[in-house]
Amino acid sequence: MRIISGSLGGRRIQPPANMPHTRPTTDIAKEGLFNILQNNLDFEELRTLDLFGGTGAISYELASRGVPDLTIVEKDPKMFDFIRKTVETLKIEGVKVVRSEVFRYIDECSQQYDFIFAGPPYALTTIDDLPKRIFEKGLLRSGGWFILEHTPRNDYKGFPGYKWERNYGTTIFTLFENSAAE
Repeated sequence: MRIISGSLGGRRIQPPANMPHTRPTTDIAKEGLFNILQNNLDFEELRTLDLFGGTGAISYELASRGVPDLTIVEKDPKMFDFIRKTVETLKIEGVKVVRSEVFRYIDECSQQYDFIFAGPPYALTTIDDLPKRIFEKGLLRSGGWFILEHTPRNDYKGFPGYKWERNYGTTIFTLFENSAAE
């Protein structure tokens, strides 16, 4: 696994062996996603939330490109420790790593974010609840983006806030935008 671009670009990260519930986003999908983000978001101004942090790869990529305020939520103790150690090794500042079940975090969160990413386990049966819960809780600032990573068997075109989806093989990113005025 590697960081693609930015100040940490090219750095390799070795995640723990035997990660039964973690499926890192492929480099090809990550590159495609970050090309879109780079052309549409001002990284230096973002407050971000990475749900189902896994290896932390999405947040390392965001930090490498200048995001100053990152929150990563991961419930698995092994992956939580891995993320904390990697953040320390890479000397990334402005990162808050939270050990919590994602839906509990959403329910208890009082922050608002400019960008939220969720890469849940594909087998998660409550994946379709994520967009609804994020919008109901008001976690996304006006104009903010929520990207949900999922497989082709999920379809979000009829969901409120839906903007587009991008397909990278079996990985699909769907964008939801909070277009409500503040």
